Order: sequence, then C-alpha cells, then structure tokens
Amino acid sequence: MTSATYRNYTETGAQLYQSFFVPAIATPVSGEPLAVANLQARERVVDVACGAGVLTRAAAERVGATGAVTGVDIAADMIEVARATPAGGAPIEWRQADASAPPPVRVVGVDQAWAQLAVARRRAGGPSSARAGAAALPFGDGAFDAVVACLVFEHIDEADAALAEVGRVLQPGGRFLLFLNHPLLEEPGSGWIDDTILEEQYWRIGPYLVEDKAMEEVEKDRFLPFVHRPLSRNINAMADAGLFVRRMEEPAPPPGFLARAQEYRDAATIPRLVFLFARRSR
Repeated sequence: MTSATYRNYTETGAQLYQSFFVPAIATPVSGEPLAVANLQARERVVDVACGAGVLTRAAAERVGATGAVTGVDIAADMIEVARATPAGGAPIEWRQADASAPPPVRVVGVDQAWAQLAVARRRAGGPSSARAGAAALPFGDGAFDAVVACLVFEHIDEADAALAEVGRVLQPGGRFLLFLNHPLLEEPGSGWIDDTILEEQYWRIGPYLVEDKAMEEVEKDRFLPFVHRPLSRNINAMADAGLFVRRMEEPAPPPGFLARAQEYRDAATIPRLVFLFARRSR
C-alpha cells in the first residue's frame, strides 16, 4: 500500500469537489453518456455514491417531474453540498444516515394520476434519510430503471459486492452507467512525462496488471482509499452481476480541466476517464 497527498487545503473535500471537479470535468463529460442511457419520463434512477450530486441532478432533469431520482452517499458533507445545490426536473431524494441504524419508516402515497403525484412530491416537505454503503444498498430488488456511478468504484474495497448490489436493484433490462478513472492511464506510476534532456513527451504507463491500493488525502487529515484494478477486472465483475457492457467511451479531457491544469495541455489526446454503459440481463 502506498500513501499520497496532493492539495493545499482551503476548503473541505466536498467543497473542493463541487467547486473544481464538477464544473471542470463531471459536467462537460457527463452529457453524452447520459444521452446514451436514454433516460425517460417516469423512470426511477439512483446515483450510487452520488457525492455532490452532479449526475443526480442531470438525471433528474432528464426524467422530468414524473420521474423519481435518488442520490445516496455515505459521506454527510457530500450530501450537505448536494442538498444545498439547486436542481430541476424530478424531485431528488438525498439519502444519508447511519447504515447500522434501523431502517427508517417509509410512508407511500398511491395515486393513478401522474400529475397528482408530481404535485404531491413537490409538497412532500423534503427527503427522507438513510445512509448506506454501495455494498449494501437500502433498496428492494429491481427498484430502479437505471443506476449511475461516477468515479466512486475506485474508492470501494468491496467493488464486487457493490456491483452485485447494482445488479440486484436494477430491474431486468435496466441500464448502468459507470464512470471510472481510466484504469490503464491513471494507475499508480503513470503520468505525463516531459523529458527536457531527450526532448520527448509521453504518457508513462505504470504496472497496469497489479492491483494496488493507495490512500489519498482529500482534505487535511482525511484519507480516502484509491484502488487500482485492471479494466478486465471491472468488466468481469459486472458480468458476474448480470451487467453486460453495450458501449464504452474514452472522452478527451474537457477544456475546463485543461484550463485549470495547464501542465496537461500537451496531453490533451490522452483520456483520463472511461465510461461503460451496461444493461442487466433479463
């Protein structure tokens, strides 16, 4: 195991995520994958480990007022930022509480008219609370039409169990959108090399086939695990969970990221992320 720290800390990790990552990376690269998922009105969507909720809010806009969107995260500060950020479209239920606590009582209102339900949701008075880790999602089998997960499975030790949970809460034929740091180009030991002696520039590839875990300091004295796994490891675990890849994208670094990280401008043709679109077997 290695250890890493990479920031001067003037904000919390959640605030840094919202102020830097969301506008520079997540928002620009999420549009096309969400379009591929083809989210529809009235669909049920959950954002697993939603963080500050950038994909949660984008999904809510796509399914509209008759849809239902849930953002779940184990980090209270991330949920706090997510709740404080305005959103449109479907009502969003932000879930955060102690996973070891008894499950909350749930009250359900039933009506055959979508318009009446839309009004009821707007007047509901706020979301319920129930925090959970990705390896034990607090939802029933087949509860959702689509699941999204953005740059979170790298931080989960029990990734196989978490992917099995995704397969469980998806209905047959449901869609799964998975964003990852590119396993080949973002593994430990990789990075942009500007060799001024040999006058060469290239992206160095580290020990790709070696699974590795590093501890990253996301804010002062707060560490988050970063687990490197080869891409085949993720795809095979998805298949074991009944999630079969239909499309893969490797987006170029967005202009907003390059503007804020000028050291990577010469590496603009090197993808930093990979997106997998999968369907659950029927």
